[in-house]
Amino acid sequence: MTSIDKSLARYPSLAGKTVLITGGATGIGAAFVEHFFDQGAKVAFFDIDTEAGEALADRLGADLGADRTRPMFLRVDLTDIDALRQGIADVRGALGPIGVLVNNAANDKRHTIEEVTPESFDWGIAVNIRHQFFAAQAVVDDMKQLGGGSIINLGSVSWMLKNPNLPVYVTAKSAVQGLTRGLARDLGKFGIRANSLVPGWVMTEKQKRLWLDEAGKLAIKQGQCIDAEVLPEHLARAALFLASDDSSMMTAQEIIIDGGWV
Repeated sequence: MTSIDKSLARYPSLAGKTVLITGGATGIGAAFVEHFFDQGAKVAFFDIDTEAGEALADRLGADLGADRTRPMFLRVDLTDIDALRQGIADVRGALGPIGVLVNNAANDKRHTIEEVTPESFDWGIAVNIRHQFFAAQAVVDDMKQLGGGSIINLGSVSWMLKNPNLPVYVTAKSAVQGLTRGLARDLGKFGIRANSLVPGWVMTEKQKRLWLDEAGKLAIKQGQCIDAEVLPEHLARAALFLASDDSSMMTAQEIIIDGGWV
C-alpha cells in the first residue's frame, strides 16, 4: 500500500459519499480505493481476486475511527452481468445510493489476430467495456436520487499508439470514448457527469512482472515527454478531482495521463 502525500488536495465534497470501484483489489484500482477512502468516502470495490481484495479492505479498515465505514469488498465477476447488478444492489443496501462510479476493471492480456476466436473476442469485450455500460446503467437511479453523480470510465492510450498484439483490447478501449460521450449527453440533464481517464503505461506490479522489458523501458523513455514512471496514484488523484464537486461542469471529457506520450 502506498503512502498518500498529505500535502496534496483535499476534496470535502467526497466525505461520506458512496463510491464504487471495479477491479479495485490491486494495481490502479487499489490506488483508487485507497485515495477515495483517505478522502472520507464510503468505498466499495469489486474484484475476482478475493485474497487481495480482503487484504486491502483489512489494511484500510485496521485503524478506523468511530465515524468511519470500513471499505466494502465483494468478489464479483464483472463478465456476469447478473452478478454485477446484485453486487451493486448489495453496496446500495449497505452504504446507501452510489454517487461515484469508477469503471476501472480491465484485462490487457496479449493476443494476436490469428489466435482470436469468437469466444475470446466476446470475453475481451465483456471484460474491458461491456461491464462499464451495465454498471453505469445500474447506478443511474441512485445518482438521480442524489441530484447528480460522477461516472469515471478508464480508457487507454494503447489504441492511440497503435500498440501491437492487443487487437481486441484496443477495440474495447477505443470504444470507451464513445460510451463516455453517450452517457454524458443522455445523463447530463440529471446532473450526472461522465468522463474518461486515459492512462499511459502505468507501472503497476503486474505490468513490471509480465510485460516491462528493456525494449519497453526504452519506448517509455523515448515516447514520454516526462522521463519518469506513470504510477497508479497519478490516476487516483485525477479521479478524485473528477468525482468531486470541484469538477461540477466537466463532462464528456478525456483526461490523458501518460507523461505526454500521445
